[in-house]
Amino acid sequence: MEDSKMTKTSAINRIHELLDDNSFVEVGAYITARSTDYNMQSQETPADGVVTGYGTINGALVYVYSQDASVMGGSIGEMHAEKIEKLYSMAMKMGAPIVGLVDCAGFRLQESMDALDGFGKLYVCQAMASGVIPQIQAVFGNCGGGMAVASEMADFTFMEQDAKMFVNAPFVIAENDADNSSAEYQAKETGNVCATGSEKEIFTEIRNLVSILPANNEDDMSYSECEDDLNRICTDIENCAGDTSIALSMISDDSFYMEMKKDYAPEMVTAFIRLNGATVGCVANRSEVYTDGEKTATYDAALTAAGCEKAAAFVNFCNAFEIPVLTLVNVDGYKNCKCNEKKIAKAAARLTYAFANADVPKVTVVVGKANGTAGLTMNSKSIGSDIVYAWKNAKIGVMEAVPAVKIMYADEITKADNAAALINEKAAQYNEMQASALAAAKRGYVDDIIEASETRQRVAAAFEMLFTKREDRPSKKHGTI
Repeated sequence: MEDSKMTKTSAINRIHELLDDNSFVEVGAYITARSTDYNMQSQETPADGVVTGYGTINGALVYVYSQDASVMGGSIGEMHAEKIEKLYSMAMKMGAPIVGLVDCAGFRLQESMDALDGFGKLYVCQAMASGVIPQIQAVFGNCGGGMAVASEMADFTFMEQDAKMFVNAPFVIAENDADNSSAEYQAKETGNVCATGSEKEIFTEIRNLVSILPANNEDDMSYSECEDDLNRICTDIENCAGDTSIALSMISDDSFYMEMKKDYAPEMVTAFIRLNGATVGCVANRSEVYTDGEKTATYDAALTAAGCEKAAAFVNFCNAFEIPVLTLVNVDGYKNCKCNEKKIAKAAARLTYAFANADVPKVTVVVGKANGTAGLTMNSKSIGSDIVYAWKNAKIGVMEAVPAVKIMYADEITKADNAAALINEKAAQYNEMQASALAAAKRGYVDDIIEASETRQRVAAAFEMLFTKREDRPSKKHGTI
């Protein structure tokens, strides 16, 4: 990581590294701190510690600010905040994304209430921009105090691998013996961060993200030419029911795949792919992880509170920006543990609401199991999925056959001479009548049973059919779940 005593030139260099060559235009370069308290007028505050302006990423307009830690630690004062607020105003007028490159110790004590007011106005700008233009932040160095709140008001937050993010610094937290401000902690334990890496890796992630996202909530031009065969057969995709990240990359145009928050709640995949040139948001259950052909992790095929919260936020973003949603389902129920039980009901409710509330095109493919209300929550036909497909071997029902049989035929099993044989017989009948893809299709809960290898073809065709989808909803200000 660069030395924290960076110069303004370094702050600008970060912008130049992010944007297309020679595209950056600085705005407000001559602004300095206005406060005179504590002899502030005697201190040099070039650009008041933040470089602001606009440029392009792959030819697309973006607005960007980069905080300069050499100016009072990159702390936010009145004019510092005002520069960012004006940048937000410009971005909103033009309907273009805004990117913040953060290195900030918090608010500037010397400016007291004026600095606090600046934070408040920044929060309002972010709230007004939420769901209108994409907001992206990347943390380099420190992201402390109120700036950590601002980072979490962004849609996507990245962290350089040695950066720190905290509301309360670790050393002031009573009985704290862990570095809960590190990039690794924020990515794996809190879910506050989409990805971590070197500065170069972070800039690559941001450029890729800007390239696939619409510029604003009314942008209908965010397409790229698709040269990949839409009828391409996905050989061996059936073996990827466990690691659905691989399945999604196989479905995508030219295997493009960009996962968000992959280190947090990894049993739930949230990712972007390209399909027929359009960006598609994907939510998928994951029970296995393969790296270079080797299985490196396994998880229960179950919904967790963390996974539900992660997926709900992702679906809400996709819905706000008119991004279609594809769901791959392979879930057996809810994770059964004390810690999950504390939050799973509310988290599952939020995910159910996010799917049900979304009025974008929604396609679901059951690639494994879809059992009980957990399966219902994963964008089922019952809560509003437009098209539901199932692979031939999918199992869709209330619960696994054996426990279901033990409940329904408890008396017969108790009296049976060969209980195991009876259970097997009844379980086979249950699977055929109540827990198969065919049984679900007969009742209208599955629209078609498809060959796994044809998933790309069928999903692409479904989204093409749904391209002009319009859906009337009750008039209301907003939901409350």
